[in-house]
Amino acid sequence: MKRITLFIVFLVGTWLVFTARLFYIQVIDDRWKLSAENNVIRTLKIYAPRGEILDRNGKVIVANQVAYDLMVIPMQVQAMDTAEFCRLFAISKDFFVKQLEAARSYSRFKPSEFIRYIQAKDYAYLQEKLFLFPGFFFQKRTLRTYPYPAAANVLGYIGEVNEEIIERNPEYSRGDFIGVAGIEKSYEKYLKGKHGVRRILVDVRGREKGPYKGGIFDSLAIPGSDLVATIDIELQMYGEALMKNKRGSIVAIEPSTGEILMLVTSPSYDPNLLVGRDRNINYRKLYNDSINKPLYDRALLAEYPPGSPFKILQALVALQEGVIQPSTTFTCGGGFRAGSLFVRCKCGTNYPLPLLAGIYKSCNNYFCNTYKRIIDKYPNAPTGVEVWSRHMKSFGLGMYFDNDLPTGRKGLVPDSAYFNRSFRTNKWKTLNTISLGIGQGEMLVTPVQLANAAAAIANRGYYYTPHLIKKIDGKPITNPHYTKPKKTTVDSIHFPPVIEGMFQVFEQGTARASRIPGIELCGKTGTAQNPHGQDHSIFMAFGPKDDPKIAIAIFVENGYWGSRWAAPIASLIIEKYLTGKVERKDLEKRMMEGSLKDEYDRQLIKIFGQKLLTYQHQ
Repeated sequence: MKRITLFIVFLVGTWLVFTARLFYIQVIDDRWKLSAENNVIRTLKIYAPRGEILDRNGKVIVANQVAYDLMVIPMQVQAMDTAEFCRLFAISKDFFVKQLEAARSYSRFKPSEFIRYIQAKDYAYLQEKLFLFPGFFFQKRTLRTYPYPAAANVLGYIGEVNEEIIERNPEYSRGDFIGVAGIEKSYEKYLKGKHGVRRILVDVRGREKGPYKGGIFDSLAIPGSDLVATIDIELQMYGEALMKNKRGSIVAIEPSTGEILMLVTSPSYDPNLLVGRDRNINYRKLYNDSINKPLYDRALLAEYPPGSPFKILQALVALQEGVIQPSTTFTCGGGFRAGSLFVRCKCGTNYPLPLLAGIYKSCNNYFCNTYKRIIDKYPNAPTGVEVWSRHMKSFGLGMYFDNDLPTGRKGLVPDSAYFNRSFRTNKWKTLNTISLGIGQGEMLVTPVQLANAAAAIANRGYYYTPHLIKKIDGKPITNPHYTKPKKTTVDSIHFPPVIEGMFQVFEQGTARASRIPGIELCGKTGTAQNPHGQDHSIFMAFGPKDDPKIAIAIFVENGYWGSRWAAPIASLIIEKYLTGKVERKDLEKRMMEGSLKDEYDRQLIKIFGQKLLTYQHQ
């Protein structure tokens, strides 16, 4: 009797457990029901619109447009008029077969993309015909659109995630897009938003009948954050127009904030080329253009000798070190001489020059002697160069800014360790490095670094880290990395005489042809030696003199000397930014229409030969 009772209790207990489990599965937990009803419930991803990007004046420079992907669930595909399908969607039968096979290999039950990026204007007509083709349906998504065909290097672009990205970032899934370059990459976590889900009941013909269970299992997409960029899109477009048929870059910064006003690289491309069905084709063309390199951001990646603009920093360091005074003079006589060493100078003077004249006449002899005095102040050249190097790096040279620019190079400010390796000894002398005195030799800077140095000079001894975004969802950036000033090692009392020399560059020096009536500007022209061809045209400037609103650096590759291309272009940009218009129409026309294409072709022929040049231009 006891055994029977235990057996009955066991049976009843087992029945209760199974009954409770079945009740939970069938009544409380809908997961299994959802799985069983997958053949009549269509789960759609609701793509979150990426955040828009506005320029500093509130103009939308990156927006979204509606597009549709044609999706397929292979298991639901039935016999149909394939020829009519291909006609409606303007595809070949081979493409149809290939896409369907790819979808089946991925999953017979899950939806796959069949045709991407169908425009909104075609959607309504095609949707009416879609009931003829069971297993196919539309899924809405958003694509980027660029109202202004400019600033591609600043804004960047997005690309579809691959399996490697998904593995590293589980929040992404097949079909999602991610920022690949520019602001799109740097601020991906703010721009991407969060996708939603919608479950739709469909009939046996694949037609939507309404939301499943009133939408209680749905979730809304959360749009990405809107960003306000620091750039002025009108100024950016103007700079790109001035650099047409030229190679190089322009970087302009607001000295009081470190906000980048323009970041031009030339040649560039229309950012709309990397959107939609032709994106991959266009990207390959841009990537394979080895002559123009439109994907190469010269403003951030190109490294050049700074040339004569570097003399400004040389003067400031020499004043700080106490090895010269504003009244210190050197007589040029055609260049710097020390034994058999000769550094030529074209300033054309044979009388003593004080610092002011040394700057606006750009005397090589003055600054070779100045550099020599800095180094020779110390017991040996390695010690002197180490001190000199620390001063130069305090202006943001030879280092990464660690900012929101997604790419970049740090340039080179050589120190004693560098020369010890180079000379394989620590017994080298000052004269072995004398070319550093005029911004040549081993010294390398990027355009954004030179523009930042100009901002530090404009501020009389400090700068703010250059950056591209000023607001996220309407809230100003408060990161101290961007809002706290970085001080140089040169005291503010040493800047006035040097700034006066830069002012005289416009008044009676090498940039006098680029003066703007009524605006006091400070600048320095430069010519950087180029071992591969014609020298580069360089200019660094800021203005107005006593209330700086803009600091700028320009490199025009193979542009001869600074006053030929870089200085006029800089003055036009400054005039447009400060006054909102350009009065010097003749100069503007000359810069807009000016071309260095023939010079580039001559250089390419010299390096690669006529055959490659002819092939690339086809």
